Amino acid sequence: MAVLNDAAEYFAALRDVLLRAERQVYIVGWDIHSETDLVGPSGRAEDGLPVRLGAFLKALLQSKPALRINILTWDFAALYASEREWNSAKKFTSGCDGRLRFCLDACLPLGSAQHQKIVVVDNAIAFVGGLDLTIRRWDTSEHRLDHPLRRDPDGKPYPPFHDVQCMVEGSAAAALGEIATARWTAAGCTSEPLLPVAGDHWPASVPVQAQAITAGIARTEPKTETGEEIDEVARLFEASINAAKRFIYIENQFTSANEIARSLARRMVDVPALRVLIVTPKGHSSWFESQAMQGGRGGFLDPFVAAGVTDRLRILYPSVADEKSSAAVMVHSKVMIVDDGFLRVGSANINNRSMGADTECDLAFEATSERHRDFIRSQRRRLIGHFCGLDEAVIADHEDDLFGFIDSHAASGAGRALVPIDFEHAPALIGIVQPIADPRHPLNLQRTARRMWNGRTVMAAAGTAVALAGLALAWRYTPLSSYTDLGYVASLISQHAQSAFAPLYAVALFVLGGLVVFPVIVLIAATAAALGPWIGALSATVGVLLSSLLLFMIGRLMGHKRLQAVLGARALRVQNRIAGRGVVAVAMIRMVPIAPFTLVNLLAGASQLRLSDFLIGTLLGMAPGIITMAALGAQIADFARNASWSNIVPLGLTIVLWIAVCLAVQFLVTWLSGRRT
Repeated sequence: MAVLNDAAEYFAALRDVLLRAERQVYIVGWDIHSETDLVGPSGRAEDGLPVRLGAFLKALLQSKPALRINILTWDFAALYASEREWNSAKKFTSGCDGRLRFCLDACLPLGSAQHQKIVVVDNAIAFVGGLDLTIRRWDTSEHRLDHPLRRDPDGKPYPPFHDVQCMVEGSAAAALGEIATARWTAAGCTSEPLLPVAGDHWPASVPVQAQAITAGIARTEPKTETGEEIDEVARLFEASINAAKRFIYIENQFTSANEIARSLARRMVDVPALRVLIVTPKGHSSWFESQAMQGGRGGFLDPFVAAGVTDRLRILYPSVADEKSSAAVMVHSKVMIVDDGFLRVGSANINNRSMGADTECDLAFEATSERHRDFIRSQRRRLIGHFCGLDEAVIADHEDDLFGFIDSHAASGAGRALVPIDFEHAPALIGIVQPIADPRHPLNLQRTARRMWNGRTVMAAAGTAVALAGLALAWRYTPLSSYTDLGYVASLISQHAQSAFAPLYAVALFVLGGLVVFPVIVLIAATAAALGPWIGALSATVGVLLSSLLLFMIGRLMGHKRLQAVLGARALRVQNRIAGRGVVAVAMIRMVPIAPFTLVNLLAGASQLRLSDFLIGTLLGMAPGIITMAALGAQIADFARNASWSNIVPLGLTIVLWIAVCLAVQFLVTWLSGRRT
């Protein structure tokens, strides 16, 4: 076997192995791009075949009539559409006479991804690691600040990029062949038996780094209709951490799996001599990743702080610099070395989804001789040294105080160094984005739909729409119209619109209206129509909160038994929805009302609900309606003055849209609460 440091090494080795292929090749990836430059450090193809992957594979097939190539990639979510190659299947397969088959893996549950990165050649040699055969991955181990070959197909430069791939032959390669064909079959693609081809496939260009070493494979597979869940990745992390005694070295793109952090911190407490070095990116390029993964990194540190072991922990990112500028090296690798006796290279990140939601494949090696330990120790020193611009001998000379040496090397102003991560507070949207972007298990929205869309909730939604329509008719065609007419209420507020006290007057109406069970939606609409969008929205928000607070306190003084005696079984049902569920329950009831505003306030006060949860839930739940009414203040005023089909139709459609948004938010909240329980 051999460990290939960075894409230039991997692409060169893979190209040489593919040139020796005879019968069948499987390429399995998260992303595969036909315009990837499959070249080594020189950036040139010395074999006379095309540089780019798609053209290279077609030329290979032309020169080898017996060869078949199978490419499997994730049928990616729309979220990654801007980063992926469109029409990849046609670009790879055109002109290949069916001997190059391209398959999209769409068989995984919602929220899961095909994340394995495997290439198997003739069932004799295989590659596993963090590298996909795609663009913006190529770099040399120098990680130069500006490399002329580090360009995407459009000629746009990208930052230094680090990754690691492992190359194996023998029984490990054959086992990886089984995994590749199983993934291919699970995706619904027809497969053929993958039989080994006699002969030596190992290219002379790749030095053999270790032989006869004990190897294992760790996978993650989410549960599907045809297969059971496999959690070998998570269990191997736990087992290898619990065996550590001296030093753990980790390279990983993400650090958001708190269960791994807790395991590391516990082991550091149990073994006072244990040190942990983690190399990870400084940041992430996309907004989605920064919200979910980078935001989760702050929580990853918490167990170490709580355990008091941060003096034996370093979480660093690699940096390259010259006299004028600097750049962080993007760390995409997934490597773990424990006590120089255990080496792990694969596709699994230290995030939640790699533990259960995505497909993953890691190779693990265990030293059973001093020669094997020397090999693993050399890999660790080589990886640390290349980040610092030093050879492994220098790292070996400073291992007694490795952390101190790394820190002083960075402080010296060296052009290449490992620099401490600046841990950030979690972004504001982390609570919503992270469970979607980094789930421990597939999303299972069907279960959420069953929880939310039962007969009662469907009736409640339909009832809300009917109630709004009925209220609109009542405003116009019953004796109440003289008091609850939008125009009438708006005119009351408008009389004081020019006064500095107009917002206070509007707030007072909300408080009074709550006491007399006046429709709060009329007050919100009238306030927006009379005072305009900004002042109207602010006044309505303050009015809603003050009215809610007053009624909440009244309910608390009365107590739940007295209210239930007065209001009956309906009160008990509403109260059961609120009690014990905090912000979520209040927000959901507010968004699509299943009980009058006043009643909810009274019952919330009579329950054991905390005041802070009640006010936050009220603010979140009422916000969509207030914002909608504020944005449509002019239309509401026009409708109040002169109701006609020309203004009632757009206003009605907007209210329907508001209900739809509220229901969608309810669905999301239901799903999030379901994952927590």
